Amino acid sequence: MAREKTWQDLINVADLFAGDATPVSFQGRELAVFDTKEGITVSLARCTHGAANLCDGYFNGTHIECPLHQGLFDARSGAAVAAPARVPLRMLQARVVGGVVQIMA
Repeated sequence: MAREKTWQDLINVADLFAGDATPVSFQGRELAVFDTKEGITVSLARCTHGAANLCDGYFNGTHIECPLHQGLFDARSGAAVAAPARVPLRMLQARVVGGVVQIMA
């Protein structure tokens, strides 16, 4: 029987790199928490093209650049917006409650 998904605490907002990407390990998965200009978003941390950790890339508040081949993703939606990245990031449902970033897991 599959476990029902629930909101899980991920990281305190105060522990995020302000205006940047913060790496977080959660249940054996590497995640990227983005402090975007429009709010907090969360994705799997690996680039869909070259498997580099996106948290090591350049982040301008809306887009994250892969440090390996400079593929570009929209950190708000996960969309791949510049080659060689073609496959979107897997985004996780996220919210902020009481100063804590939570994900549906």
